[in-house]
Amino acid sequence: MSGHSKWSTIKRKKGAADAKRGKIFTKIIREIATAARLGGGDPAGNPRLRLIIDKARVANMPKDNIERAIKKGTGGDDSAAFEQVTYEGYGPGGAAVLVNTLTDNRNRTAGEVRHAFTKAGGNLGSMGSVSHLFERLGVLEFERAGVDADALLEAGLEAGADDVVEGESTVEVITDTKNFEAVRDALVAKGFTPASAEITMRASTTAVLEGAQAKSMLDLVEALEDLDDVQDVYSNFDISDAEMERLS
Repeated sequence: MSGHSKWSTIKRKKGAADAKRGKIFTKIIREIATAARLGGGDPAGNPRLRLIIDKARVANMPKDNIERAIKKGTGGDDSAAFEQVTYEGYGPGGAAVLVNTLTDNRNRTAGEVRHAFTKAGGNLGSMGSVSHLFERLGVLEFERAGVDADALLEAGLEAGADDVVEGESTVEVITDTKNFEAVRDALVAKGFTPASAEITMRASTTAVLEGAQAKSMLDLVEALEDLDDVQDVYSNFDISDAEMERLS
């Protein structure tokens, strides 16, 4: 499991996401409105919207908030017209970083993202500079202590998963994006409830960081995730479990 995945797991366990629930809701509402505007307000016919609604439910977003966001996206409201822009760059130690944003002001967003990179000792790169290192896939994460890994492996492969990876504290089921929902639903039907389930970007190589570089990298990720326009941050940094726990 990459350092970025471990960082996300630690934050979830500590409840860090709950402390910023208002900001998280704002970002999800923006995603829902954009997905509804581009693909329609019916989740059954809009896979992108369906996945974001699932994300909203995991975050415990009230149903009314979800419905209002869909109406905002399908109602011709100009305020729902956000543009998706991806920034690529390098963090401390040469770690590759992808930043997905939804913005109504490219100049503002670019300036904020660039400032976060510069402050952490990184720099923005050109389009395509690091994206070739990442693959888009589905990841379902289960708490290691509460799951029968052998049974999960069998159920996952039977449902069409590509791989099942056991870590120290988690078990991950990896799928391609087309099979993600089918695999998730099949596992849930068999009693396996994931701690998280998402379409994400995973890197083919890693950059091992420690000490000051590791701390600066985590500071960069937090700074980027705290920006209103940033939806997702992906990186290939790898930090040991012991170092991650110490820094978190």
